[in-house]
Amino acid sequence: METLERLFRDHAFFSTMDPKHLDILVGCASNVRFEPGDFLFREGEEAHSFFFLRSGLVTVELYVPGRGAMQVETVGEGGVIGWSWLIPPYQWHFDARAVEPTRALALDGTCLRSKCDEDHDLGYAILKRFFHLVEQRLEATRVQLIGEFSERK
Repeated sequence: METLERLFRDHAFFSTMDPKHLDILVGCASNVRFEPGDFLFREGEEAHSFFFLRSGLVTVELYVPGRGAMQVETVGEGGVIGWSWLIPPYQWHFDARAVEPTRALALDGTCLRSKCDEDHDLGYAILKRFFHLVEQRLEATRVQLIGEFSERK
């Protein structure tokens, strides 16, 4: 039987994390499912959680006036979605929508912020992982923009 502890331990994002910190994370986590078309979160709404995809596929979208929803990124199994729970005023800046049946671990951002305030080592471990993720996303955006500008010439 799969337990939340095992799911965390097996996820690359957490695999090197101190076991006592994994126990804390489990207390803020739940298993969730999304069907195609379901939104994990919507731009402007309160950012109250983040997601580690166990299976499925999710698109991250940005609404562009006059164009509608524009796909910014696609995240699949093993991916992490959402860091707005870390930064006040804790609001989503994008939409995230399942494009196929998706299973994920959802972590309650309010719970985790509280735990990080109590245990700064936990907070530092989480921030290191999220900043690595932010760096990857910025690099992907840079490559995407270079491609966009190259096509316009």
